[in-house]
Amino acid sequence: MDSFAAPEALRALLSGDPRTVAPLLLGAVLTHEGRGGPVGVRITEVEAYLGPEDSLHPDPGSHTFRGQTRRNAPMFGPAGHLYVYFTYGMHHCANIVCGPDGVASALLLRAGEVVAGGDLASSRRPTSKAPKDLASGPARLATALGLTTADSGRDVLAAPFRLELPEHPAPAVSSGPRVGVSGAGGSDDYPWRFWLPGDPTVSRYKAAKARARQ
Repeated sequence: MDSFAAPEALRALLSGDPRTVAPLLLGAVLTHEGRGGPVGVRITEVEAYLGPEDSLHPDPGSHTFRGQTRRNAPMFGPAGHLYVYFTYGMHHCANIVCGPDGVASALLLRAGEVVAGGDLASSRRPTSKAPKDLASGPARLATALGLTTADSGRDVLAAPFRLELPEHPAPAVSSGPRVGVSGAGGSDDYPWRFWLPGDPTVSRYKAAKARARQ
């Protein structure tokens, strides 16, 4: 599939299991034409989350583990839409919904490299000390792209968004436990974090202290 694949083809790809989709999105560029202009981020790290329907792999780290709520409803919707949540009273984090409509699953956008709109991203992230820090971490990535909970449920395959796959799949992909997820969901039993090895934007692994993904 080329980088300028039609939205229908991209949505078909995203309708798969997020653990299968994850390596294919590494190196993809997500662009948001927001207030002030466009910012594009090359995705270097993602985490897969499943829903309550998967009895073989119940996911205690997922927001949908106990079922659907008003907050997590976009995760149960069609693939290719955003699920953006607010956490710790200060940060937004963005996910791209995967799987068939009605089956909750998504990929958390954990880290990336700003490849377009660097000045605008820097103005949104004034505390970043270097370009590689602008979108290194899920909250930084969402901020650099100008995403908030107002964008939850919006289609990333339609304006003002654009998702472009890499010309070739990543030659190497690493996987391991998810970052900051407490309990079993953050253990080696759930090696559902995927990243481009050696990329300087990839976040450092940290185990959770006491609370689950929020």
